Amino acid sequence: MAGVQRREQLLDVSRRLFAEKGFELTSVEEIAARAEVSKPVVYEHFGGKEGVYAVVVDREIRALTGALTAALAGGGHPKVLVERTALALLTYIETSTDGFQILVRDSPVAQATGTFSSLIGDVATQVEHLLADQFKRQGLDPKTAPIYAQMLVGMVALTGQHWLDARRPGKADVAAHLVNLAWNGLSGLERRPTLTSTDS
Repeated sequence: MAGVQRREQLLDVSRRLFAEKGFELTSVEEIAARAEVSKPVVYEHFGGKEGVYAVVVDREIRALTGALTAALAGGGHPKVLVERTALALLTYIETSTDGFQILVRDSPVAQATGTFSSLIGDVATQVEHLLADQFKRQGLDPKTAPIYAQMLVGMVALTGQHWLDARRPGKADVAAHLVNLAWNGLSGLERRPTLTSTDS
C-alpha cells in the first residue's frame, strides 16, 4: 500500500475507534491491529495517538464548518437561514455520525480552536450579525444580539446531540420543530424582558 493510501487507511480506522471508544480508551496498539500494521507504522505517519486524533478532529471541524458556513452564506430571509443551518447540522450528523461523536466528546488534546464548542461559538458570531440587523429593524436592542445568537445556536447544537442517538422524529421534522421554537420565539420578543419572579 502506498504511503498516502496507508495514511488514509489509518485515519479511517482511527476515526471509527475514536467514535466507538473515545480518545482515552483508544490505543495505538488497537489502531495498528485494526489496520493490520505494526505500531511503528502509526508512529511513522502521525507520531502517536495525539497526532492522528488531531488530524481526524481537524477534518471533521472543516467539514462541519463548511456545511454551516454554506448554509449561512446563501442570504435570504432570517427564518430560511435558521432552517438551512438546522438542516445542515442534522445532515452532517446523519452522514458523518462518527465524526460528530468525536467532536462532541471532550478530549485532553483538543485545541481551543479545534473543539465543537469553539465551532459553535464561531457560528454564533456569524448569526449575531444577522440577528443584530433584525433587532434594529424591529426596534429591539442590537447589543443583546450576541446572547440571543448563543442561545439560538446552542439550542440547535444540543438538539443535534440528542438526535445523534434518538434519530426520531426524522431530520426534516426535527428541523421544523427547531425553527418553530426559534422563529416563533424570536418573532415575539419583548423590548425589555423581565422575570416574573423577583426572588433572584
